[in-house]
Amino acid sequence: MDRKLVIIPTYNEKENIADIIAAVFALEGNFHVLVIDDGSPDSTADIVKQLQVQESERLHLLQRAGKLGLGTAYLMGFKWALEKGYDYIFEMDADFSHNPADLLRLYKACSEEGAGMVIGSRYCNGVSVVDWPIGRIIMSYFASAYVRYTLGMKVYDTTAGFVCYSRKVLETIDLDAVKMKGYGFQIEMKYTAYKLGFTLKEVPIIFINRQKGTSKMSGGIFGEAFWGVLGLRFRRIKPRS
Repeated sequence: MDRKLVIIPTYNEKENIADIIAAVFALEGNFHVLVIDDGSPDSTADIVKQLQVQESERLHLLQRAGKLGLGTAYLMGFKWALEKGYDYIFEMDADFSHNPADLLRLYKACSEEGAGMVIGSRYCNGVSVVDWPIGRIIMSYFASAYVRYTLGMKVYDTTAGFVCYSRKVLETIDLDAVKMKGYGFQIEMKYTAYKLGFTLKEVPIIFINRQKGTSKMSGGIFGEAFWGVLGLRFRRIKPRS
């Protein structure tokens, strides 16, 4: 059976973390979870440690000293996953904006349909976002359109954070060369996989705004993505040597 790991970065997610882990573990297919916690002062990591008593084989935790950026959390998780021998590695938020049941659809598209990277897409089939302010939807949608136009990459949801990678993709990408740390990281990973010749596939999902906890989005996140995309356009992307 394929080894599957869901990476969930956290910062102050005590309201969600136990429920999201339980939802992943309830799925067929024996998914494992790696929580990467950035020093949450609200005891998120302590909750995970308590759950590990019952799920020591499937639940893993990496703790960092503070908020070091979404991208660096995922890069740490990717390296850990490769070292531990996982075949498929997923990115997913802790707040139920991504439906854990859709992990099965992403996995199938990656494992059976030949895609190296599968994106849970909010925009490949219209706009499928629930309970977001209209201004945020417009910003997100047109950010992806800007990336698509600038980079020539036919992906409708370039900033999506619900992703399945095959092991081969993460082995090929030079993870140490990834530069963007915030949500621009999502764009950079997709573009890098695309430039290295992997097939990217979008699977439509319904994205639901968090019901518990506080959003970590900020204007600086979008600023990094905007300017970083211009740099990507002219960067030479090489596989890991």
